[in-house]
Amino acid sequence: MIKVIGAGLAGCEAAYFLAEAGHEVQLCDIKPSRFTPAHSDKNFGELVCSNSLKGNDPFTNACGLLKQEMRELGSLIIEAADATRVPAGGALAVDRALFARYITHKIRSRGNIKVVCEEVKELPSGEWCIVATGPLTCDALACDIKAKLGGDLHFYDASAPIVARDSIDMSRAFFGDRYGRGGDDYINCPMTKEEYELFVRELTGAERAVLHDFERGEIFEGCMPLEVMAARGEQTLRFGPFKPVGLRDSQGNKYYAVLQLRKENAEGQAYNLVGCQTNLKFLEQKRVFSLIPALKNAQFLRYGVMHRNTYINSPDHLNADFSYKADPKLFFAGQMTGVEGYVESAASGLLCALHMHRKLCGKAPAIPANVCVLGALSAHISGANQNFTPMNANFGILKAGDRRIRDKKARYTCLATRSLGYIAGYKLLIKD
Repeated sequence: MIKVIGAGLAGCEAAYFLAEAGHEVQLCDIKPSRFTPAHSDKNFGELVCSNSLKGNDPFTNACGLLKQEMRELGSLIIEAADATRVPAGGALAVDRALFARYITHKIRSRGNIKVVCEEVKELPSGEWCIVATGPLTCDALACDIKAKLGGDLHFYDASAPIVARDSIDMSRAFFGDRYGRGGDDYINCPMTKEEYELFVRELTGAERAVLHDFERGEIFEGCMPLEVMAARGEQTLRFGPFKPVGLRDSQGNKYYAVLQLRKENAEGQAYNLVGCQTNLKFLEQKRVFSLIPALKNAQFLRYGVMHRNTYINSPDHLNADFSYKADPKLFFAGQMTGVEGYVESAASGLLCALHMHRKLCGKAPAIPANVCVLGALSAHISGANQNFTPMNANFGILKAGDRRIRDKKARYTCLATRSLGYIAGYKLLIKD
């Protein structure tokens, strides 16, 4: 029996892969008897921060390339995302509730996966186990990990508010994706120079929620709260989430700043404020975001929240197959390993399961090369790195090509083509 601790994206990916490979699996999670401060859905694979799994085009977006690599290897999480997607231009966004239900159904339908509702308080010893408890690992287990692995690192993670579709003032907004891509996938909320400057002033001066025990953490750039971003300079948001480039209304008008809203569910009844993760107090969120003309009377279905995200110093403790150096039967997966993002987290679970399966079958290791994103992430968590920090999928972590290509689009296409060619061969290798 293989134990998998945590039924988030990484844990479910690992448990399902191992079960499909014929192993008996015990999947342990505290839900539904208890919930972390950031979770509310009784189902597995709950998405906390956003409903977007980022870009889906493998030739222009490294996370899109990672998704395709995972599709080729039979990923449950990407299968679920493809089955429950909502319109989002070039991004792969999902209906969160349907996504979680899909994953849960697949897990519970497997006869060789035993789901156990319990809190695991310490690392197992001498048994096959994958720890995938995520950024909100319960205190007892987190303390045990810290004691055995030594010194942990942590940073803040934040999510964006969600508003009701029928409360958006469409007389002050327009549909469309950047540069005309994706049809009517996004609602765009334009602002004049004066409206934008007022918004930034109020945002940076607004009252923030108390963070208590993790106030001194390090903020990861990919989850930077909007108010922290805005404090860097008045124009910062115009080069980030409020970027107006490529956005025009039906009359061809340009705007000083534009906030995009993305569908949160398949019915299109809820919209996510893209890039507006925040730690403002709830009433302050309503006050400040209502300064955006299209959101003047917006009904907030969910306010943004901020939570702890903990990760270990993986290069000191993990091998490239995500196994613990001091105990080859113990593996770690998910964001606690130092991969950052929904897809990256699921990918680590897939890799964990693949490598554990090969060990159990007495087969030789099959660490993917860093010409693909799966291999580059494996190299990141296991390589020499004195200042180890979480890493998203990006083309910069892939091994450089044989020749220098100045044009970015052409370079990315070349790297993606090489990666998918490699994965085709890797797929055959791991089936032997």
